[in-house]
Amino acid sequence: MTREAVETVVIGGGQAGLAVGYHLQRHGLPFVILDENERVGESWRKRWDSLRLFTPARYSGLPGMPFPGPSSAFPTKDQVAAYLEAYGRRWALPVRTGIKVNRLASSGGRFEVLCGQHVLSASNVVVATGAYHQPRVPNFAAGFNRSIVQLHSSQYRNASQLRKGGVLVVGAGNSGAEIAVELAGRHQIWLSGPDTGQEPTRAGSIPDRFFTPIMWLMATRLTVGTAIGRRVRNHFLDPPRGIPLARVRRKDIIAAGIERVGRTTGVQDGYPMVEGGRVLEVCNVIWCTGYTPDFDWIDLTVPDRHGFPIQNRGVVESVPGLYFVGLVFLHSISSALLGGVGRDAAHIVTHIASKRNLNPA
Repeated sequence: MTREAVETVVIGGGQAGLAVGYHLQRHGLPFVILDENERVGESWRKRWDSLRLFTPARYSGLPGMPFPGPSSAFPTKDQVAAYLEAYGRRWALPVRTGIKVNRLASSGGRFEVLCGQHVLSASNVVVATGAYHQPRVPNFAAGFNRSIVQLHSSQYRNASQLRKGGVLVVGAGNSGAEIAVELAGRHQIWLSGPDTGQEPTRAGSIPDRFFTPIMWLMATRLTVGTAIGRRVRNHFLDPPRGIPLARVRRKDIIAAGIERVGRTTGVQDGYPMVEGGRVLEVCNVIWCTGYTPDFDWIDLTVPDRHGFPIQNRGVVESVPGLYFVGLVFLHSISSALLGGVGRDAAHIVTHIASKRNLNPA
């Protein structure tokens, strides 16, 4: 077992971890960023082929480096991955890839970050692993006919993965709606789940300049510091539910010939059953049912709410030196967005720096 002392360890090298690294570097604070993927941006590369951001490039950059290309374009997932990799190089951030953190504990007043046979001892730890951890699939899915192709949205790439025949897409939020519409020309599609509503305007349908007040509203008014922001947060997180449709609209679903059905509730004779007892003899099921937070590897007493740590704008007051960034509604509705995470990163780094000034080494 080898040991190493580092003042601040950032766990996660996606947009959240990189934004934290940028601000730590600007403050002149020593740190390392650990990421289990072999390349920066890999979590984006692994998502489905046609995925694009819902915000234009102008509002999708991390601090200190605008997103390249036309400001009004909606970047593809591969463009996002390339941007994150370029961002790490641009600022020469100390990202260590291929490093999986197995456990976070404490000993002797310091944190211990265990990575296989290597332990990093730290005064501060920033957990920047994001909000998407364990794919959520109901237990009854194991009872489906073995001939049915089952994929979670995290595994879906394109239509070539599917068998010929009908497709049940479970989950009618943005992921489910976009995948359902994409497949509608090739398969008979059923879209299962409650209507999540839709945003007043379609992503890409309004001039770029009108996004400025929208982003301002999301960043400054829809926050945990305002009554309306807390209501919006509770609506989406208690319990977790899909956010309103952005790019795909209800009329697109109808025009594509997709049949809407209720929740998928179980299995009968090896096939999925939906509300009302209807059984769908499909050949494929795509689970767009979200993710379950997984912080079991954190061996510390951290209070939580629905599996997410309780924190104050990323600061865990009950565990001094522990921080979170990149979570849904960490502070505002934009906290998990590429263009919104930088504000939260700046806040927690300012907190780290102020604590250091009060307790100089």
